[in-house]
Amino acid sequence: MRFDRRKFVKHTALSSAALLLGMCKPSKTASSSNSSKKLGVALVGLGGYSTGQLAPALQLTQHCYLAGIVTGSPEKIPVWQKKYNIKDSNVYNYENMHQIASNDEIDVVYIVVPTALHAKYAVIGANAGKHVWCEKPMAMTVEECQQIIDSCKTNKVKLSVGYRMQHEPNTKTVMEYAKTKPYGIITSINAMACYNGGGGKGWRFEKAMGGGALYDMGVYAINGIRCAAGQEPIAIRNAKQYVNRPNLFTEVDETSEFELVFKNGLIAYGKTSVGDNGNQLKVTCEKGGYELNPMQSYTGVQGSTSDGKKIRYFYSKPASTTNG
Repeated sequence: MRFDRRKFVKHTALSSAALLLGMCKPSKTASSSNSSKKLGVALVGLGGYSTGQLAPALQLTQHCYLAGIVTGSPEKIPVWQKKYNIKDSNVYNYENMHQIASNDEIDVVYIVVPTALHAKYAVIGANAGKHVWCEKPMAMTVEECQQIIDSCKTNKVKLSVGYRMQHEPNTKTVMEYAKTKPYGIITSINAMACYNGGGGKGWRFEKAMGGGALYDMGVYAINGIRCAAGQEPIAIRNAKQYVNRPNLFTEVDETSEFELVFKNGLIAYGKTSVGDNGNQLKVTCEKGGYELNPMQSYTGVQGSTSDGKKIRYFYSKPASTTNG
């Protein structure tokens, strides 16, 4: 696969945007009666991530709850309504999503459609006066990202990108190490965010929809490096994209590798792939080092230091849960 450096730089910038924006705090919208009530969230797109991760997680949250859904698959509606007790008035499709503006029970729209559609539906949500949570990467291009930002500013709503790792306690420990330097000056960083995926079907294999390893998993490797370095890269070098299974990956990259260069001379290696396995952030310093392994899993992130300390914080399970 031919490598286009300009496009690669643009894509890495988009992935980094997720870390910079972070998560917004609960606040009033035009439809909120007061800031102390739970925020009603409508999931826009009911694919695997909404089904397996977001909807169950919203049963455990303290300040928000699953209030509505937006879907283009009518057959999913009765299943979701029964499982999560969603009212008919809080069910929308992509054509009438703008009508969510008059629904006082929905404060936030969480955009979980393919990447190429993020800008379209984030703007619809913002224009409806709802806060916008957008899955990573934020959008396909810098211009689309700016369109989302401008729409949220114009409509005076909050914007957040669903990148979670800067809130994860073990990752926060590594971020603190970047400041305190307990093992001396950082000399190298190695970050891998990879999984071995197959099938060759679905939007993640389509260029026009935002598929490929860099768009899918690149955010973890890039932001893992940024977290560990505690600074921003100034250049990219030795970057390449390639495919080992051309029968499956006909349009997008299966693997991307790159080096990020920092102002102080630090060079970090990153790899993201949907053809290999790897889930590690390793930091080497003058007087030792530390690592997270795994570094970006939904649960079980942990690590260790060169002098035998454990970087290991696990969330405690709630005593009971409802609806998953």
